[in-house]
Formats: sequence, C-alpha cells, structure tokens
Amino acid sequence: MRRREKFVITALLLSGLFLGIQYTNLNLRGIGVGLFGLIVYLVATWALSDDLDPHERLTIVPFPALFAVGLAWFYFLLPTTILSRLLVAGLFSVGIYAILLSANIFSVAKGRTIQLLYAAHAVWLFFTLLTSLLFANTIFSLKLPFYLIAFLIFVSHSPLVFMSLYSVKLQENIDSEMIFITLLVSLVVTELAVCLAFFPFSVWFSALFIMSVIYISLGVVQSLLKERLFTRTWREYSLVAGFVILLFILAFPGK
Repeated sequence: MRRREKFVITALLLSGLFLGIQYTNLNLRGIGVGLFGLIVYLVATWALSDDLDPHERLTIVPFPALFAVGLAWFYFLLPTTILSRLLVAGLFSVGIYAILLSANIFSVAKGRTIQLLYAAHAVWLFFTLLTSLLFANTIFSLKLPFYLIAFLIFVSHSPLVFMSLYSVKLQENIDSEMIFITLLVSLVVTELAVCLAFFPFSVWFSALFIMSVIYISLGVVQSLLKERLFTRTWREYSLVAGFVILLFILAFPGK
C-alpha cells in the first residue's frame, strides 16, 4: 500500500471516529476525547511507519493527535447541527491528511533538502496556529481559575512549540537548546494567558491574542534557527507585533 493511500484511509477512518465521538455521553467526554487522541496517535504511527525513526514518535507523530484533540474539544462548544458536524468533520479530514503529508515530508527530508519542504513548513505552521487557537478558545471558554488556565495553556502549547521547532531543525536528537527555547516560549504564552484571565476580554479575542504571540515567537525563533533572522525579518515581525499591541489597546476594557 502506497503512503498516500494510507493517508487517505487514515483521514477517512479517523473522520468517522471524530463524528462518533460527538455523541459521547457528557460525563464520559474527557475519557472519550483522550482515547480518541490515543487512537489518532497509533493510526498516524502506522500511516507514517515507512520512514519513521524512533525519536520521531515524539517529535512528529503527536501533532495529528494534538490537532484531533483540540478540534474535538472545540466542537463541543459549537451548535449541535448536522451542518456544523459535517463542516468540522470536513476540516478534520482535510487537516489530518495535510498534516500527515507534511510529517511524511519531514521524515523523508532528514539530512537533505527537498523541494516540498518549504510547503510542508507552511502547512505545519498553519495547523500549529489553528490548534493553538482551538485549545486556547476551549480553555478560556471554561471560565476556570487563572492557575488552571495557566496549567492547561502550558500543557497544550509546549508540545506545539516543540514540534514546530523540530520541523525546522529535523535533527536526530533532542538537544538542550530546543528544550530551553520551548520552555521559554511556552512560559511567555502562559504568562500572557494568566494576564488575559484577569480582564473581561471575549474568549475569541483572548484565543486570537495567544495565537498571535505564538505566530510572532515561532516566526522569530524559526528564522533564528534557520540563520535567516535578517533586518527585514525583524521589521516584518515587529510590524505584526505592533499591530497586535494596537488591537489589544483598542479592545482593552475600560480604556
């Protein structure tokens, strides 16, 4: 069986499970989503098994599961209509297929550069930001105490940051520099989430603000790792940061 056939089968199979998880009993949703994430991880491991190295089970394979869990939790916040279920299931199937294709490119591209690598980076970053938005939106929607928000944001975003950094370096080991940068970016995002928890911002605004900081942080760090952090790059991300700060000031309550 060719890899693309595996990816199509995986996307269709997991989409059916995704639709089924929405009918889980309210009291069992946590367990159901957790089991669903584990199944996604195992099926993704099978789909990517041709070129998968042992360390990539921690650096590449978990991402489809994180995307699946984030979208599954977010779906519980949407109106339970047939249209919404079909739209989200469609997003899920397309997302899983695109993520598996990108993961396969990363697995094949170890130690060499191939033409599709830049496209895979763009797709990986897009779904990293989307998964961040889904997790942050769900966490802020629960109206939890600030310390629980901090814990959940850190736990959900640390692996996202880590796997995004790995997609740039594609090295055969996990070094201390990658762990340090992951912890640094994750702590910045967590502290921001704690600050947002004390202000009456809308859930969507808080989630979008978290996603924007992830985008800026990863953009700067990835450019640094690629040794492409030029003046023009600094200027571009500084403009984005300035725009985000302006939106924050304009939306600040009681200004």
